[in-house]
Amino acid sequence: MSDDIFNEVSEILKHIMENPSVPRNIRRAADESNTTLNNEDEDVTVRVSAVILILDEISNDPNIPIHARTLIWEVLSKLESIKTH
Repeated sequence: MSDDIFNEVSEILKHIMENPSVPRNIRRAADESNTTLNNEDEDVTVRVSAVILILDEISNDPNIPIHARTLIWEVLSKLESIKTH
């Protein structure tokens, strides 16, 4: 189950990273989140928690476009569902 969610989240993060209208620091955080999420050397819970911390911080950035913020909230929601299981 978490593999499906990780794939969905990874695709959303890639979309954010490739969008030139998103500020560079937000794209960098999305890239870092994607790398962390796909690091299979770490436990799933540790990866999910780390990505939630990164994305929660950037979701409050005043420079983030609304469409990117919405995507980040979607990712956070999906990751929270893994964390609660």
